[in-house]
Amino acid sequence: MFGTIRKHQNWLWAIIITLTITSFVIFFSPYTRMNNAAGRRGSANFGSINGERITEQDWTTAQRDVYLRYFFFIGGGRFPDEEAKKSGWDADRETYQWLLLMQRAKDMGIHVSIDDAAQAARMLTSQFERAGITSPTMFVEQVLQPHGFTMEDFERFCRNQLAFQELMYTVGLSGKLITPAEAKELYIRNHQEVSTAAVFFSASNYLASVTVTPQAISEFFSNRMANYRIPDRVQVDYVEFGVSNLLGQAEAAIKTNLTQAVDANLQRLGTNYTRFGKTPEEAKTKIREELIREEAIALAKKKASEFAMLLDTDKPKPEDLQAAAKTNGLTVKTSHPFDHQEGPTNLLVGPDFAKIAFALTPDQPFGPPLEGRDGVYIIGFNKQIPSEVPTLDQVRDKVTADYKFLQALQQAYMAGNAFHTTLTNGLNQGKTFSAISESSPYKPVTLPPFSIGTQELGRPDVEARANLNELKQAAFSTPPGKVSAFAWPDSQTLQRLPDPGGFILYVKEKLPIDQKQMEADLPKFTQMVRQKRMQEAFNLWFTKEAQKGLVDTPLLQRPQQPGTARS
Repeated sequence: MFGTIRKHQNWLWAIIITLTITSFVIFFSPYTRMNNAAGRRGSANFGSINGERITEQDWTTAQRDVYLRYFFFIGGGRFPDEEAKKSGWDADRETYQWLLLMQRAKDMGIHVSIDDAAQAARMLTSQFERAGITSPTMFVEQVLQPHGFTMEDFERFCRNQLAFQELMYTVGLSGKLITPAEAKELYIRNHQEVSTAAVFFSASNYLASVTVTPQAISEFFSNRMANYRIPDRVQVDYVEFGVSNLLGQAEAAIKTNLTQAVDANLQRLGTNYTRFGKTPEEAKTKIREELIREEAIALAKKKASEFAMLLDTDKPKPEDLQAAAKTNGLTVKTSHPFDHQEGPTNLLVGPDFAKIAFALTPDQPFGPPLEGRDGVYIIGFNKQIPSEVPTLDQVRDKVTADYKFLQALQQAYMAGNAFHTTLTNGLNQGKTFSAISESSPYKPVTLPPFSIGTQELGRPDVEARANLNELKQAAFSTPPGKVSAFAWPDSQTLQRLPDPGGFILYVKEKLPIDQKQMEADLPKFTQMVRQKRMQEAFNLWFTKEAQKGLVDTPLLQRPQQPGTARS
């Protein structure tokens, strides 16, 4: 069907990096390392795709492809790790989807020539030249082999990746169709700005007018006691192997190769070095610090693991931590009580710290080494503190603040609705927005011009009181010369706003488009719209294909986790 894909290759490589299949996302059990996948399943049934049985060989090669795809297009030169898993990348899911895509590419007769595959391989490997990897042999030895991949894996991946790109182009071709007139209309819709003024009704403006009485606070607390319940907490003893104490030792350990490693990392980053510093020299300084810190963390892990071995006895007791620390000249500290969700407030640690801490018992008092921002920790059981409801006196200040805030919000809501009625009545009577506002206690705030495509207003005082998307919705659903409905955010948005409340937006006029700027921007804008529509068309197609093609695989047969849904 397709003799070559060279005619599409240049721009396809540009967009494939950002393409994500968003319509069909199903999460299930965490993946294990690729090399153990077959052993984990043993003789398990891999299922079938569109009636075609999946063999163990099919599964293994497809999974190697998706790991390489992550390495080149998602991970920025890193293979998937625990962080990738936490962010939603799932090796099993990706593998089944890849198998489906390759089957459909084959069914459509998509063929990748040797020349195209070689060109793709050169494009992928060229990024490593800055790090001194300038030959296929060096690429295999320094990039592929350390991670268990071969040149055969890489060549197959390049062919399959190009087949996927051609499949995407073919399926999404209908989305590429857009007329110049349609592109111009979309550009104007996205870029035309409006001139507006807003009247804000923030809770902070009404706090001073809230009357607080002991009876009101008591009733408020009684009706919301569950909100103030203190959850189960734990307290742990810990020994910290701090990073700061090991920086000098770490620098000495890698001093010989440090300069070379810094230069190699800077070259690998290319123009992205600016995330580490404004200039290459600033970036090199930051990279150097990070490399030393990584080595210090490694040293801290080693010391923590050696210390943990001292606690590995047949019948460990919580007091063993203090005894072992004293023998080795270390200090045992005790954490503040903390709950499962928040974790310790005095330590910069990840969620695993609280998870392990809550699993400790007097009979199993010690956890494994736990890495934090400032060091590595060995923790031991101290005490468990059961959940409790505090007395009003214990939380009176918080209850009073909550009461005042909710009363102020209610007053802001009532004032906003009342003023909206005043505005609409006045405008209907022929009065101007300015005249109505001047005779009221509410002073409008003139906003910077903005369009549907505006990413930020540049006015922190405004964005503290209103969500930008809600401002856009109000502005572009209200005719010029009119006021919007009184906008009151949902509870989640109210919680996120630094100064929560509602607003009324007056739309003065739509501002004229800069014709010269539009003419200059239209070609690039049109191409962007085409690419987006192609991706949407492809995702819609893939959703339908996956629903029927993957029904006989474990991907759709395993129980779904809460919060996920089949497409």
